[in-house]
Amino acid sequence: MSKIKILVSFLGLILAGFAIASSDIVDRIKPVGEVCIEGHECATAAAATIQVASSGGGDVQSNFNKSCATCHNAGVAGAPKVGDAAAWAPRIEKGMDTLYASTINGLPPAMPAKGMCFSCSDDDLRALVDYMVEAAQ
Repeated sequence: MSKIKILVSFLGLILAGFAIASSDIVDRIKPVGEVCIEGHECATAAAATIQVASSGGGDVQSNFNKSCATCHNAGVAGAPKVGDAAAWAPRIEKGMDTLYASTINGLPPAMPAKGMCFSCSDDDLRALVDYMVEAAQ
């Protein structure tokens, strides 16, 4: 009988170990954060903070520096340099609406959609285009 008690006790310890381990695993693999969808109630204050931080476009100069400057300061992949009137002239001739659309939708093969400023609204992107066009005139 003592062998059965030992076996039952041993199995009990193993099952208890699994229960503790599974609880530990659940804690270790739980999500780090939550997604907050604009226009919906956020579940936590942290999620609301993330949404506010990512939804603001910032001012034109900071948006330019974080997203546009990489290509438009050096002329990477044919991007017209800021202040280069000759490079901007043929683009400006197509009209501002065309420039806005190219910025918002991208212009293959080199100009990515939104110019890589994914936190920018369409109005922010138009302001960036205006900023670069004014610098070229």
